[in-house]
Amino acid sequence: MRWRILGPVEADIDGKVLDFRRPQQRAVLALLLLDAGRVVSPEQLINALWTGEPPRSSRTQVQVCVSRIRAALRGAGLTDVLLTQAGGYRLVVGPDELDLAVFTGAVAQARTAVAAGQPATAAELLGTGLALWRGPALAGAAGAFVESAAARLDEQRLSAYEQLATAELTLGRHADVIEVLRPVVDAHPLRESLISRYLLALAGAGQRARALEVYAETRRRLVEELGVEPAAELAAAHLRVLRHDMPDPEPEPQPGPRPASVPPPDAVPIPAAPVPAQLPTDVPGFTGRQAELRALDALLDGADGAGGRAVVISAIGGTAGVGKTALAVHWAHRTAHRFPDGQLYVNLRGFDPGGRAVGPAEALLGFLEALQVPRQQVPTELSRQAALYRTLMAGRRVLVLLDNARDAEQVRDLLPGAPGCLVVVTSRNRLTGLVIAEGARPLTLDLLTATESRELLRQRIGRDRTTADLAAVEEIIRRCAGLPLALAVVAARASTHPHLPLAALAAELRDVRGGDLAAFDTGDPATDVRAVLSWSYRALEPDAARLFRLLGLHPGPDAGQPALASLAGIPPARVRPLLARLTGAHLLTEHAPGRYAQHDLLASYAAELCHTIDSEVERAVASHRLFDHYLHTTHAADRLLDPYRLAVSVVPAAPRPDVTSEEPVDHPAAMAWFAAEQDVLLAVVDRAGRAGFDDHAWQLAAVLTTYLDRRGHWHDLIAVQRTALDAARRGANRLGRAHAHRGLAIACTWLGRNTDAHVHYQRVLDLYRELADPVGQAHTHVGVSWILAREGRHDEALDQTGQALSLYRAAGYLVGQAKALNNLSWLHARLDHHELALNCSRRALTLHEENEDRHGAALAWDNLGYAQHRLGRHDEALRCYRRALDLHRALGDRYDEAEVLANLGETYWFIGAPEAARSAWQAALAIFDELDHPDADGLRTRLAASPPYVAGPVGT
Repeated sequence: MRWRILGPVEADIDGKVLDFRRPQQRAVLALLLLDAGRVVSPEQLINALWTGEPPRSSRTQVQVCVSRIRAALRGAGLTDVLLTQAGGYRLVVGPDELDLAVFTGAVAQARTAVAAGQPATAAELLGTGLALWRGPALAGAAGAFVESAAARLDEQRLSAYEQLATAELTLGRHADVIEVLRPVVDAHPLRESLISRYLLALAGAGQRARALEVYAETRRRLVEELGVEPAAELAAAHLRVLRHDMPDPEPEPQPGPRPASVPPPDAVPIPAAPVPAQLPTDVPGFTGRQAELRALDALLDGADGAGGRAVVISAIGGTAGVGKTALAVHWAHRTAHRFPDGQLYVNLRGFDPGGRAVGPAEALLGFLEALQVPRQQVPTELSRQAALYRTLMAGRRVLVLLDNARDAEQVRDLLPGAPGCLVVVTSRNRLTGLVIAEGARPLTLDLLTATESRELLRQRIGRDRTTADLAAVEEIIRRCAGLPLALAVVAARASTHPHLPLAALAAELRDVRGGDLAAFDTGDPATDVRAVLSWSYRALEPDAARLFRLLGLHPGPDAGQPALASLAGIPPARVRPLLARLTGAHLLTEHAPGRYAQHDLLASYAAELCHTIDSEVERAVASHRLFDHYLHTTHAADRLLDPYRLAVSVVPAAPRPDVTSEEPVDHPAAMAWFAAEQDVLLAVVDRAGRAGFDDHAWQLAAVLTTYLDRRGHWHDLIAVQRTALDAARRGANRLGRAHAHRGLAIACTWLGRNTDAHVHYQRVLDLYRELADPVGQAHTHVGVSWILAREGRHDEALDQTGQALSLYRAAGYLVGQAKALNNLSWLHARLDHHELALNCSRRALTLHEENEDRHGAALAWDNLGYAQHRLGRHDEALRCYRRALDLHRALGDRYDEAEVLANLGETYWFIGAPEAARSAWQAALAIFDELDHPDADGLRTRLAASPPYVAGPVGT
């Protein structure tokens, strides 16, 4: 098996290239390959394929693409390669099957060979890796992500060419370098790092005149097209050509350190005049942050019009310990050669725990001394110091790194006044004033990704050790929440205890008393995670500090503004400025308009503070307000999804004072609210159950049932109903137990666990009989009839539905009567009583429309379509199915939408429209696969038995 994206996107199985002709299909495959081995959600695919607002059919288009890729693989005999897992898709790719993985592995091995003094080995590895490129990366794919992703891959290719050229030059293979680089240089005439090597190769091969011509042409292009002179690397190569400074080829050295007397082949002459070089030591084993490094490079090159004035690392600065300084220092070292007049650095200590920040005057004094100004000649007034500093910096190219600034005022006097220099500022706060007044360019720095976290641990601990216990590595990464400081602390402990298993370290993080942060206590305020976070917390005013502490009571993963207002017990208008203060201090992130998230370690720190500073009563009252907010808002949203199901049986108690509830205005708004809050609501049910708020736990689980059922999230439904059942048992609440068992029965039915579903429904029936609730009993009989129907026991199902209809009629419950009539229609149709089925469906539809029950109406239209199909009235069947499909899509009923599509496909096939039939079945299959539903297997068999249409007679 061979997967290829370094050129046209394709899959090759035993020499046969699979047919992925459609550009969008290739794009989906490319995305899955770029994330090979990881689950990619439909939302991630949609966001990558479309810019701005995706089309309404985006999810269906993605599902169809996945379905067709899976079908092509299945046709080649591969059935377990593209998997549906955790609500997304995972492509299983072997370690040597993807050309990109083989290429990057070769490049990494080459770096190791270079470090070991083996340039010939490095050249061979790089040549092998580059030979995998068959053209522009991701060719043939179409999607919003393609251009930028292909550019990133091409950057890796060019970097590999540069490494190859360096290795070959070291060996004196100048002619080989010329042959390899000529077409690459022609394609990239402004890439100075490539051209500098090309010059050296030309000169080394005796083509000095040609080398000088290439330099002159390159300089002309740089001046005319970019308005800049050649950078230090190209200028140094030009100087060596002029001086005939070409070292002899190096023999392949033996393992061991490089002799100090042998200079590197691309050595740059040391300037005669001393220049400031104040940068701190580069971070050892720096990893990740490639996108941020590219953004900084773009600013340096003037690609975004920054003009070399100033750039802020993270406009919001980045939270404590996120690696702002590490990124800035690493990038500064990487680009120092672009600033021949030196580098200035100062740690402004804007968040020093002792409150001793470095003022502008103190920082300027250090800079002026570095610029060779005698101390006696430094003016005493700040304004004159700044003026002298600007005068000395004019006409120079100096990199200025201002680290850990508190605000814009602290750095404003440290900015050079003329172009040519570049200033990098790091801060935990938003330096909005600097962005507005000084033209600084913001750059957001977030937590490390899981991949970057793994690489950091590999760099610090060693690949062998991290590979030996992948489960422990993953837990460490999860506990450290992507915070580089936390990862560095754990890595340091692992390095100083080489015989300590990583599993033991993971256990420390999991089990240590005091929460996650206790495991990161180093005793040094500069590297202790808790101490570092405290510097930001102590800078908050009291109201903002209180809100930050209360955030420790929220279960996450994020929260809307009304929920946080309820948590604090203040109006939304008052919570907004406090949230702005916390986001400005990077103690909170507004990841979407009006929605706020907190990194895990920050949440742990907030919880520590809350349990230390706020009383138990204050915490309980705040939690009660939070649970009231979610229960009352969910209840209101659920009534819009199904106005009748729980209107009487679940009535929450009145909310506490100062609770802000939300009221979605209509069904789409309710569905949107549920979609945004789903993960939060699941966490709130769990937190309420563990905190002893039993009524909140079971009631919230009950009003979540409709949404989770309609969206097909049956595993989540089981989880919350188990929590609800435990809570109802603790409170001896029979109604709560009945609702929990009913939710469990619904989920088990859809997941094919019929035996469990029967057990739960029997318990529900017993409880409703004890409660003397005939409507609840009728609901239960309907549920039991549905299980029996799925088991093919239609006569028994008819009996159960008849009992439900009698109970509904006795209670005068019209909605239930319509529901029972719907079931009767479905059952009669399966028993070939099609006229009876039509009659029941029409009566049900009339009642549903009178009650404005769109969900029930959609089911009735589906039943009508089925009966009409069986009676041979196919045009009428298609009309009914389309009405049902429109309603289910508007309501967001994923499973029911798929079922109607499957039925629609049968009618299309019967009337001789096989392409339309297969299209409907494939769309249905994509939904079943997305839901991980067992019905997918039957439909997949149906598709396999229905080959693509060939013109000719169509049988019935």
